[in-house]
Amino acid sequence: MWLVTTIGFFSIVQKPGQPGLTIRSRVATDLDRLREQYLPALSPTRRGGGTDYPCRATVGWEEFALALAQMARDIAYANFKGEVALRQGHTRERIYSKVWGVLRELETHS
Repeated sequence: MWLVTTIGFFSIVQKPGQPGLTIRSRVATDLDRLREQYLPALSPTRRGGGTDYPCRATVGWEEFALALAQMARDIAYANFKGEVALRQGHTRERIYSKVWGVLRELETHS
């Protein structure tokens, strides 16, 4: 699962043979914000050791599900990209906008 939020971008997977979920990110501070704001049970961030994402941490399914529920309850903005700009700055908002633009291609290719 890819999760693009106002606090960061995450890739969540269940690695074979490992309990719980691995939450991966391109930026360590995204994992820090996730841990601080929604997921205190998230393990310490590990750097390296992966093939695609430089930062990763682990957590149980139930803790992750509860964090997602809280994130949903905290939505109180009318424009996602505008909220990203407020919380993380215009550079992050521009990067998210590029992703939004690429995903918009789905409208003509579905």
